[in-house]
Amino acid sequence: MTTVVEAVRGSDFARLCREIRAANLLERRRGSYITRIALTAAAFVGAWWAFAWVGNSWYTTIVAASLGLIFTQVAFLGHDGGHQQIGRSKRTNDTLGIVAGDLLIGLSYGWWIDKHNRHHAHPNHEGQDPDIGDGVLAFTTNQAASRRGPISRFVTRHQAWLFFPLLTLEGLNLHVASIQGLLSRGQRRYRAVEILLFTLHVVGYLAAVLLVLSPVKALVFVSIHQAVFGLYMGCSFAPNHKGMPTFARGNEIDFLRRQVLTSRNVRGGWFTDFLLGGLNYQVEHHLFPNMPRPSLRKAQRIVREYCHSLEITYTEASLIGSYTAALRHLHALGEPLRTKRRMALDAA
Repeated sequence: MTTVVEAVRGSDFARLCREIRAANLLERRRGSYITRIALTAAAFVGAWWAFAWVGNSWYTTIVAASLGLIFTQVAFLGHDGGHQQIGRSKRTNDTLGIVAGDLLIGLSYGWWIDKHNRHHAHPNHEGQDPDIGDGVLAFTTNQAASRRGPISRFVTRHQAWLFFPLLTLEGLNLHVASIQGLLSRGQRRYRAVEILLFTLHVVGYLAAVLLVLSPVKALVFVSIHQAVFGLYMGCSFAPNHKGMPTFARGNEIDFLRRQVLTSRNVRGGWFTDFLLGGLNYQVEHHLFPNMPRPSLRKAQRIVREYCHSLEITYTEASLIGSYTAALRHLHALGEPLRTKRRMALDAA
């Protein structure tokens, strides 16, 4: 569903930005991040130690699931580094992002930065936001209508039901896309370093798994680990924009409304903040991408009240409610194809 919103010009965002700066919410939170990085690194090392200690046993499936969760927490730190939230210098943030992404979890930092920056610039804009690009799932009416072939049409008809099962393949998809990005001819500042660290990750990961486990257990371990990683990653990002208004290419709308109207926050306390890596404050994150994660909760009160004062729709939902909204959107997009299918069957 494509929603057209009239452009509103002015300095609305500038006034909000002054309020946020006056509250010192863009200042670095080094102490918080040092603690967060230390705990995440300890969990990462501890999980691999447990893997080696358990050895060639089916109990390693528990470790595999745990590593899937920990990999996603590492990815959250890479995300924060990519947005320059952690350190004062770009080199520090990029180093953290490259280590977290390429070396520890096998995702290309440079490829992700390019893709994610395009998403932030034009969230939910057809033809500009890669997160709603034409792929396995249809995220817009145009994509659903253009489906050809029995498999793609079947997937689109039932995409709401297939959404979570397909997320188990997201980890694999991210690894493959990272490799394609690293092998592309595009010039990236850290490309050589990324290729080296990404290769070390792949070799180290496969060597550890194959040296400790039998071939069958190794296959099961990798399958569970990557499935949990993909599912957790997908469930963390799915509530943010799916089912929110989308815009046709060329639609003009000011920065404040572009970010707020296309984003959905997830209500919850400290556990939700931890579980979703701060992405539950999606509105605030899109307005101020370099705001440190620990400051987002305080910023929310300011942003929400400001949006209400301007009568800008500020969307919040529970975690379950956000998934429900996303699934309803996907289900609605598949309805025309389901109707055509029913008509064809009736005619037959």
